Amino acid sequence: MTRLLLVLLMLLAAPAAAQPLQPGRVNAIQPELLVEQAVAPGQTVDLAILMRTKPGWHGYWANPGDAGLPMSVEWQLPPGWKAGPLRYPVPTRLLVAGLINYVYEKDYAVLVRLTAPAGASGTAPIAARMNWLACTDKVCVPERGNVSLVVPVGTAATRDVRFDEWRRDLPHPIEAAQRFERAGFQLRIAIPLPAGVALPDPYFYPADDGPVDYGAAQAFRRSGDMLVAELASGSSAPGGTINGVLAFGDGRGVEIAASPGAVPQGGELVGGLGGNAILWAVLGAIAGGMLLNLMPCVFPILALKAMHLARSGGEPARARRDALAYAAGAVVGTGSLGGVLLALRAGGSAAGWAFQLQDPRTIIVLLLLATAVTLNLLRAFELPVLGGERHPSGSFGTGALAAFVATPCAGPFLGAALGTALLLPLAGSVAVFAALGLGLALPFVLFAFVPRLVNVLPKPGPWMARLQRILAIPMLATVVACLWLLYRQAGPSALGIGLVAALFLLLLLVWAGWCQRNRAGHPLVTIVAALGLVVGAALLMPKPVSLAAKVPSGTERWSEAAVERHRARGEPMFVYFTADWCLSCKVNEAAAIDRDETRDAFRKAGVKVLVGDWTNGDPAITRFLESRGRAAVPLYLWYAPGAREPDELPQVLTPGLLSARARALPAR
Repeated sequence: MTRLLLVLLMLLAAPAAAQPLQPGRVNAIQPELLVEQAVAPGQTVDLAILMRTKPGWHGYWANPGDAGLPMSVEWQLPPGWKAGPLRYPVPTRLLVAGLINYVYEKDYAVLVRLTAPAGASGTAPIAARMNWLACTDKVCVPERGNVSLVVPVGTAATRDVRFDEWRRDLPHPIEAAQRFERAGFQLRIAIPLPAGVALPDPYFYPADDGPVDYGAAQAFRRSGDMLVAELASGSSAPGGTINGVLAFGDGRGVEIAASPGAVPQGGELVGGLGGNAILWAVLGAIAGGMLLNLMPCVFPILALKAMHLARSGGEPARARRDALAYAAGAVVGTGSLGGVLLALRAGGSAAGWAFQLQDPRTIIVLLLLATAVTLNLLRAFELPVLGGERHPSGSFGTGALAAFVATPCAGPFLGAALGTALLLPLAGSVAVFAALGLGLALPFVLFAFVPRLVNVLPKPGPWMARLQRILAIPMLATVVACLWLLYRQAGPSALGIGLVAALFLLLLLVWAGWCQRNRAGHPLVTIVAALGLVVGAALLMPKPVSLAAKVPSGTERWSEAAVERHRARGEPMFVYFTADWCLSCKVNEAAAIDRDETRDAFRKAGVKVLVGDWTNGDPAITRFLESRGRAAVPLYLWYAPGAREPDELPQVLTPGLLSARARALPAR
């Protein structure tokens, strides 16, 4: 029903295009019926319906995808003659207005087996009435036509050699059994395929509408002679079998008819993501993790650890233990977040890195943590997890805390690494997420294990107390940012809950500090009260509100349909993906995007600005990020006039970068 509505909308959008259905119209796709050779009595012969397609038009496969209609054929045969099912060549994918279509954009032949009765002789007139849909990227026209021919009966040797080529275009059957299983919101199909078969760009075309999500990314893993397709489930559950075509990416393909059964786990990802990809992803994660230390909410924690290291300058063994515990906490922290992310995605959720920050309950926890760290830096009380001097567990907790507060953004090197991690086998994914934590802890580890670097640190003194108070400023800014984010995500009620919870925590921790200084009370009471406050505030958080209308003035909300519309008009575009919890996103917006110089340059050149807001999590944006090999924001894309593929801009924008791009375009 959805497909029919989409087709009707396309037809209604271009009524003039439907007028040529009157007599005298020349079809955009012209059918011709051909026979390979004469047929012997009681035997079969191949017919071909050759669809000659005008440039710019396309026809549809048996399952047209998100939109379109399949071809219908009504045969008119002599008594006793039989025509088999339509056998389509391997189709191709076409994205139109954000919809995935399975099409043919050039001439194609649909083959049919014709069976002659045992008593056939002479010739047999064969005819058919046909209906099909012909489309461009703007209009669709229902077309119809009649085809006919005379098939000779006998053993004549003359044959049409073109049928050999047309048969090569058909998907070939696989003799070995194929199996499928449904795991959460994912379909996994095991396909026996020799390891030597090249797969430059594999894709599974489902024959039935419903079981598979057409727009979702597909992944393939190979283990020896077994290929496993990992597909996102569609709107309906599969029946007894899953039918379709596995295309290799070079015009070849095989027929799939999978029955329920066990599907093997693991395997190497198809598409060039082998050992080298894992190595580069790990190195990228380490480099990105090191740069995350410069984030305002992480830098104070790193500075505190540096001060603790300075205090222990005379005890190298103690400093090394402290550093290793901190690194272990960071690695476990990022590894755990990565593991939860992989589990969510295995269950069918379209989640990406920093997924937890798309939930106001997580933001309230981060708000109260930042409040506690700020009060600790102001010496209102002592937070043992940031001390790290009495026991390695303190440094371990500090590393885990740094990992948690460092996740809002994917800075330079990190976006591609995390995007690759989501495509790797489980062990490779975990290695990349763990490498992120190692990179986060690496500066502190280097200071602890390289004596010359330790000597660079200043000697302990009164400057430490002053620096600690200065470091409270960026942590206080993090508190304010969390309050603003609560308002953006869940409205005024969430902001009110955040303010009240932060105030109660402030009073609780100031009282705890008085107890610490006067050796009164018991720390367990403070811990229980603080945990109760955090849990209570999280439970009271309202659900996120829609951010559909919250795009900056003068911009347009991103969608693949909007990009296609502007591209078809030949309009240049700047597309950026952001989130309210992404610090580097907001820095880039303030420094390079939301500037009068940039806006004026865009206006003069006619540049359209599209914004994808990922604050509350948007499955469409998540899928698009994955298609670009990314798992996090920011992402900046520049579409030249009429270009189908954009240029990807750096993740750190300079003020003149966008203006220079716009000025290079012809004025409008």
